[in-house]
Amino acid sequence: MQFSLFDKDAAKTEVSLAEVAPFKTQLLKWIGNKQKFAHEIISFFPQSYGAYHEPFLGAGGVMATLAPKCGYGSDVFRPLVDIWKTLAQDPELLKHWYRERWEKFVSGDRVEEYERIKASYNASPNGADFLFLTRSCYGGVVRFRKRDGYMSTPIGAHKPISPDAFDKRVECWVDRMLGCEFECLDYSEAMRRALPGDLVYCDPPYSHSQAILYGAQDFDLAALMGEIAACKARGVYVVLSIDGTKKSGNHYCDIDLPEGLFERELMVNVGRSMLKRFQMGGQTCEAEGVSDRLLLTY
Repeated sequence: MQFSLFDKDAAKTEVSLAEVAPFKTQLLKWIGNKQKFAHEIISFFPQSYGAYHEPFLGAGGVMATLAPKCGYGSDVFRPLVDIWKTLAQDPELLKHWYRERWEKFVSGDRVEEYERIKASYNASPNGADFLFLTRSCYGGVVRFRKRDGYMSTPIGAHKPISPDAFDKRVECWVDRMLGCEFECLDYSEAMRRALPGDLVYCDPPYSHSQAILYGAQDFDLAALMGEIAACKARGVYVVLSIDGTKKSGNHYCDIDLPEGLFERELMVNVGRSMLKRFQMGGQTCEAEGVSDRLLLTY
């Protein structure tokens, strides 16, 4: 466990970056999940810092790999945050949510039961239904209609993991998130809580390719840059993952960055685009590689 890397009595988190190992056990299936490459991202974090903040938490792969002794995870999407709060406060309930839906799913018509769970979620968005949908929808690509937020992703061809396997994942994730608190917050509010010496890792919706995803429709990258500048001005470290050499349609993405805001720029290879594969009807997409741009204010 990563907790062995930290001095629990220290005022700051001390991270032996060379010892942060990959953590492969996913809790949620999620488009854009950085978990497979989180250890590489973490290797560029400062050697020491105060609290760790992740204002676009998503599937939590970076936070779980880091396992900070003092972490704050947040997201604007309440059903997702309900999952994280339940993990922290009542993991047995989280297990029950999944088991209850899985048992109904496998005992009847899979498509019919999936559509029933999806309809239940769309009638009243909630963490319990959303948890199962992330593990059973096609490719983990949870997509929403812009006009009303309706989740429209069809069922996946795969069989969702068993409740026993999910229970083990919950137990593992509870241990890794022991030092973390979760809230439903807009990223700007979450970032403004960071104190001098803290670290903020931002993995926002990608402007060219993720407009179908929750929260991405109205996301303003320029506003995020303003919040990053404010953090830097008061001595908060910020790391930003953003579109790199990613193809969107038939063109490659490029983003104008404020001059002088970032001190370093790195590229992290994150494999093939699952979202692009979804849009192409499941083709293999060998040429659809994705490289994230990792930007550091220090």
